Amino acid sequence: MRLVSFVHQRPGHAAPQQTRLGALLDADSVLDLQAAAEQVQGSADPRLWSMLSLIRGGDTAMGLVRRLIQEAPQTARRSRQATQLMAPLPIPESIRDFANYELHVRQAIRSAMQLRASAAADPQAAFDGYAQAGLLDVPPVWYEMPLYYKGNRFSCIGHDQTVEWPDFAEKMDYELELAVVIGRPLRNATPKEAMDAIFGYTIFNDFSARDMQSRETSFRMGPAKGKDFDTGNAFGPCIVTPDEIGDPYKLRMRVRINGEELVDTVSGGMQHDIAKCICHVSRSETLYPGEILGMGTLGNGCGYESLSFLRAGDVVELEVEKIGILRNTLGHRR
Repeated sequence: MRLVSFVHQRPGHAAPQQTRLGALLDADSVLDLQAAAEQVQGSADPRLWSMLSLIRGGDTAMGLVRRLIQEAPQTARRSRQATQLMAPLPIPESIRDFANYELHVRQAIRSAMQLRASAAADPQAAFDGYAQAGLLDVPPVWYEMPLYYKGNRFSCIGHDQTVEWPDFAEKMDYELELAVVIGRPLRNATPKEAMDAIFGYTIFNDFSARDMQSRETSFRMGPAKGKDFDTGNAFGPCIVTPDEIGDPYKLRMRVRINGEELVDTVSGGMQHDIAKCICHVSRSETLYPGEILGMGTLGNGCGYESLSFLRAGDVVELEVEKIGILRNTLGHRR
């Protein structure tokens, strides 16, 4: 199943409509699941009020969705052209994002040191000093356990929505990531329990203000404002259930900027696999339905690694096999 949160743009209605829960039937149509339930069952169903309600509803709610998709009453179908896809989980219970691909980590560390050195009187001497001090090396702890930061769960947007350029930033960037959505409570999980708890997979574009991030992490904390700004977390276009994903380490992943393909890679090669990441977070801590875990930026999956940054008006497309395309435009600076 390919599940979405959407707004139906009804002709003649200027006011924004309520966000609805839906399922993508094909490239041209979305099934309004609550409307379908009213047709099939004769009444609305509280488990279909939102994506979070559906996730919390567990297997019985998903069984209902399968039935509704199978019957798919015509009156509950919406034209894809008449819908605006929102973040599939508009306000997740939490966002955690890992650093999980070694090439990305190595190149990002080097870029961070280059940015920091650029503010010195002698940038090359400063950079050489960082190298001699071992600041370009990957810390050993990265190899030993999954490492992550926590994002702002209130700043999520979806497909074809605009990212605001934060007023404190000069250097804006994208990040190519696969994310998992937790579907059931989990604590001290085994690897099997961790994988069984995945509700689905989505694309995550972790938009970043790199100049602010570089300043913050020089204090060995963060990122904070380098990631935390309205519209900074883009997810979508849908959440795809695990039965349709198959092997999550063999997904083709691509980046296009203004139509030009910059990256063509696959999702495999994580230092710590998905199960290990989930298990690590669940140690002495309960994970709840509706939490999102980003699996990390792939090698060459952002501009930071080559110190090439976005410009106002750039259209960023992230494509992940079996999930689709997440497209966002970077707004103009104010």
